[in-house]
Amino acid sequence: MRVFHGLPKLAERHGCALTIGNFDGVHRGHRALLQRVVEVARQRDLIAAAMTFEPHPREYFTPQRAPVRIANLRDKIEGLRQAGIERVFVQHFNRDFASLSPEQFIERVLVEGCQARWLLVGDDFRFGAKRAGDVALLRSAGARAGFGVEQIGAVLLGGERVSSSRIRAALSAGDLALASDLLGHPYAISGHVLHGSKLGRQLGFPTLNLRVAHWRPAVHGIFAVRVHGIGSGALPGVASVGLRPTVDDSGRWLLEVHLFDFSDEVYGRLIKVEFVQKLRDEARFDSVQELTAAIRRDADRARAIFDGATA
Repeated sequence: MRVFHGLPKLAERHGCALTIGNFDGVHRGHRALLQRVVEVARQRDLIAAAMTFEPHPREYFTPQRAPVRIANLRDKIEGLRQAGIERVFVQHFNRDFASLSPEQFIERVLVEGCQARWLLVGDDFRFGAKRAGDVALLRSAGARAGFGVEQIGAVLLGGERVSSSRIRAALSAGDLALASDLLGHPYAISGHVLHGSKLGRQLGFPTLNLRVAHWRPAVHGIFAVRVHGIGSGALPGVASVGLRPTVDDSGRWLLEVHLFDFSDEVYGRLIKVEFVQKLRDEARFDSVQELTAAIRRDADRARAIFDGATA
């Protein structure tokens, strides 16, 4: 896979079968669309490509009302790679891009920039300044410019549309089972292990610390987790995603993971934290001693989950 931050240079352009979207979470609905792109690319000897945006357009227009991110950019790109996409165009969403008319978007981005020969969009696709462009305009432009347009309907689960907003709601409610069904895989966050304050080590629960990439995460609270990327298999542990109100007033979100029976230093390692079950919401405690006791209870509950006992 090749990832372009923006459009490729002229020498790197190649005819592609393209789809466009935010692809937050790369869920079941996204993968149905991506599967079709890969299929057509193979049939027509094209490159299977996807365009996504950074930041999310709603973060640009209404940052305080923008949805939380299900996935960071790294995990989104990995999801696209696993779906068979060969090229990803990460388009920086800024004032200039947002002001492109639908006709300018088609000519500059689709035809000249991406070399689109075939385009697949969802049933609610709009584009260009003020979302003025629609599928009818795409089809008309494609007939002149030489690219085909196909539209795909929604994927349903339990009689309801599979959508990123539905997954966000499930994650916010701590319903990891529903989120996993909608995603088609367990919910996880990847990141590099960072140096922290070492407070967990002082309390007897050393942690692996991961930065939360965006202004707030889709999950929050205390969880039983599995960690991938250390050793040959997944390692069980307990994790906190939150603001650490007992010991920190910075307002910075952090993902902290305590692995059971593990003490190696893995700073800088890229790991993936898979969320298994929510244990409780984050809470403020009156003392470090109360915090330590709560962590111990959380760890015991998580161990019981992995041991198959009733938590």
